[in-house]
Amino acid sequence: MDEAAKMKGPVRIRMARRSVSGPKMIDVAKVAGVSAITVSRVLKTPEKVSPKTREKVKRAMADVGYIRNLVAGSLASACSQVIGIVVPAITNSLFADTVEGLINVIRPHGYQIIIGLTRYDVEEEEDIVRAFLGQRVEAMVLTGTTHSEATRKMLSRTSAPVIEMWAMTDDPIDTVIGFSNFEAARQMTLYLIGSGYRRIAYLGGLTNNNDRTSQRLAGYEMALSEAGLTFPDSYKRSPVFDFREGGRAIRRLLEAHPEIDAVFAASDVLAVGAIQECTRQGWVVPDRVAVAGLDDSIIALEMVPPLTTVRIPRYQIGEVIGNELLHRLCDPSREVNHIIDLGFKIIPRAST
Repeated sequence: MDEAAKMKGPVRIRMARRSVSGPKMIDVAKVAGVSAITVSRVLKTPEKVSPKTREKVKRAMADVGYIRNLVAGSLASACSQVIGIVVPAITNSLFADTVEGLINVIRPHGYQIIIGLTRYDVEEEEDIVRAFLGQRVEAMVLTGTTHSEATRKMLSRTSAPVIEMWAMTDDPIDTVIGFSNFEAARQMTLYLIGSGYRRIAYLGGLTNNNDRTSQRLAGYEMALSEAGLTFPDSYKRSPVFDFREGGRAIRRLLEAHPEIDAVFAASDVLAVGAIQECTRQGWVVPDRVAVAGLDDSIIALEMVPPLTTVRIPRYQIGEVIGNELLHRLCDPSREVNHIIDLGFKIIPRAST
């Protein structure tokens, strides 16, 4: 190394700074042969643009690699066109049906969703709500009505519409859309009683931080009280929503109480697991024990025997939420129906 190089000290390499802004809306407009205003309309109000033009703009966006900056847009206009939805689990197809119904309504209007997963943890829900509101979502959709005090305060202070789903309450944060879990369980238990069963056990899920399961248990207990039936607490089991747990629970129930003649499971998952275990044990359903569920999931009709259950409007809940949000976001002055009960239906099948 020569003397001149030694005098200069350490060699510093200056890297070219990569642009983080990426292609702009004007770049899309040039490629598509339209104005930037038209590109903006495709992004914000696609229903106001012809299908042919929308397709041309979308192809141009793909060609130039355009990604809309939602954060910048929300800061400028307070509109992100993103809706936050919070569910306890994504492995459960029941919530997937509701999400799909919501997406199918809002997507043609240019809205997208982001999903938060709580795992039935109210503190996790609190963190998700805080993050979503920080991203300026235009609306919040939450599962159930059980929330931390901090979550309720955040949601009550936001100007964004807030919808609680899959439950009923007389005191929603904003709007509640769903069905009565209490009444669904009560009516199914009364159906079993009316079918001649007198020793009816209950399989529910964990009730901690789960108002839907708590209300189903309360509905079962109310039906028994109305019929003048009393059973020991050991007639009630609360396994997690899992096929195997449903099997284990009914086996333990019948081993401890062989007099049981029917089981109401507050979820089809538990009911299906119970029927499978009965088959393994050689217990004929419904001759040895009747089994009823709640959800009317896809597998309910495919069981042997087919499962008696409660049909709940999973997909419709999402559709109604989507339409309600579109009305609210397009016309903030519109009168709001704060409680929307979509009901349920008892579906009798061979398992009872």
